[in-house]
Amino acid sequence: MSAPLTLASLNAADQRAFVALLDGIYEHSPWIAEQAWSQRPAGGFVSLDQLKHALAQVVRQAPRDAQLGLIRAHPELAGKAAVAGQLTAESTDEQSRAGLTHCSPDEFATLQRLNADYNARFGWPFILAVRGPRGLGLSRANIIRTFERRLHHSPAFELAECLRNIHRIAEIRLNDRFGVMPTEGDRILTWAQELARHTEGTGTNGLDGEPPLTVTYLTPAHQACAAQLQQWMRDCGFDQVERDAVGNVVGRYRGSEASAPWLMTGSHYDTVRNGGQHDGRLGIFVPMACVQALHRAGRRLKHGIEVVAFAEEEGQRYRATFLGSSALVGEFEPAWLDLADEQGITVREAMRQAGLPADLAAIQALRRDPARYLGFVEVHIEQGPVLDEHDMPLGIVTSINGSLRFAGEALGMACHAGTTPMTMRQDAAAAVAEIVLYVERRAAQDAASPTGGSVGTVGVLQVPQGSLNVVPGRCQFTLDLRAPTDAQRDALARDVLAFIDEVARRRQVRITVEQTMAASAAPSDPTWQARWEAAVQSMGLPLFHLPSGAGHDAMKLHGHLPQAMLFVRGGNAGISHNPLETVTNDDAQRAVKVFMNLLDAL
Repeated sequence: MSAPLTLASLNAADQRAFVALLDGIYEHSPWIAEQAWSQRPAGGFVSLDQLKHALAQVVRQAPRDAQLGLIRAHPELAGKAAVAGQLTAESTDEQSRAGLTHCSPDEFATLQRLNADYNARFGWPFILAVRGPRGLGLSRANIIRTFERRLHHSPAFELAECLRNIHRIAEIRLNDRFGVMPTEGDRILTWAQELARHTEGTGTNGLDGEPPLTVTYLTPAHQACAAQLQQWMRDCGFDQVERDAVGNVVGRYRGSEASAPWLMTGSHYDTVRNGGQHDGRLGIFVPMACVQALHRAGRRLKHGIEVVAFAEEEGQRYRATFLGSSALVGEFEPAWLDLADEQGITVREAMRQAGLPADLAAIQALRRDPARYLGFVEVHIEQGPVLDEHDMPLGIVTSINGSLRFAGEALGMACHAGTTPMTMRQDAAAAVAEIVLYVERRAAQDAASPTGGSVGTVGVLQVPQGSLNVVPGRCQFTLDLRAPTDAQRDALARDVLAFIDEVARRRQVRITVEQTMAASAAPSDPTWQARWEAAVQSMGLPLFHLPSGAGHDAMKLHGHLPQAMLFVRGGNAGISHNPLETVTNDDAQRAVKVFMNLLDAL
């Protein structure tokens, strides 16, 4: 077995040798290495991460014909080339690890049919990084399900998805070539998988027979997660671990100076119903891995690290959100104790059943003194497609969007669909349809805003007691408007509400709109954002900035502590709140490296 490749030898190579050293990383496509050599940094590549990014950018900037040529250079899964033994050594290893060399007759027939259908629809072979998020190999059942799901994508999306999978294939091959093991990233994915065993779900989620992941506040599954997190934190070397009065799991790793303020970090461990393994939990596991590394090295930083696994953020069991982080900033509402779930169990009763004091004074005592903290930082899976679309593993969050939500209803005149002329109708649904399209247009106008774009969504649209042959006399709808600053959010809302009034007058339809929620934007603290930026740049990666369209625990801490977030790319086009939510071990490893860079810089 040859010695692992090193950056030093790669940086010292001329173009011909450089291309030879990277032969086979991108299937039958030496032009990628050739162009990466021509565009390499003056002092050479400072990290393997920088090399991976440079290679991906060459493909990203290539003409479409070159991208298609790269895709078509790859073999079909369990295809004719595999049967004939004509695959490259790298492809042979990958298909073997995924068990594709041991398909049953039915599986082989299914794959051949899917290959034919895919080629007929798109005109290129199906590309999947069959070694998966951990590089160990996906199951054949998972591969077939993914194949079937992606057959329904649009050609433009599927071409981009093929290229993203090619970059993942290349990343794993580079790891093998350099002898690199993303150890902390693997540990994080192991933690995520093991914690997901605690669930309220029954049946399967369609992914390798696993039950759907559902963990809501203070259920037995939730308490099992808390117990598991406490054990892992102790194993990692935290000096103090506890479950507090609201159910948060808190681990503290002391600093070398007792009087120095602490750095708080963390995220939530509850989930939506049938959710993913990484939403929230990634932000707990990354700092846990950092503390574990510090403890094993016998290192103490000047500042202590407090990792909080927040007990509740999603608002799934009770009609309240951020119960865990609200307690830490003194904003836990007393009335929340009397909220009841669908079974009539109140928060107070659930606390008592879980062994918590259910005492308001104990909860209020959890409030942190801002003077004792440097700030709050949170690592989170992006929960969106932006990083994945741009082939960027990490993103610097500029702001958590402010949002406004409304419930609306249009009242027109129900009448016969056949006998009422078009000019004499008061169609409530048509009026709302205009609103839907205007929200889309108006939010898109903010795309070039220096702070980030706005988004607007009509998530509920229904005609009560609608009938095929009746002009709708009533239509109910919702509005969700979000923007990186409150001023931008409010301007969007003013324009939408004014348009609604104009539609109502013009169509002679009465439209009522009631505001149901308002959340202020949480811009990142400039100093902490700059620290995240420096931590990313030290890895040789370019900076990518984006706002967060989703809410996070950081927005609750925002009014009390300086806060800033780091986003980690999610696979499958960034899908979240879904069993398909995924993170690779390499991206998790990058998050750990960046977090350690942030800690070391303090």
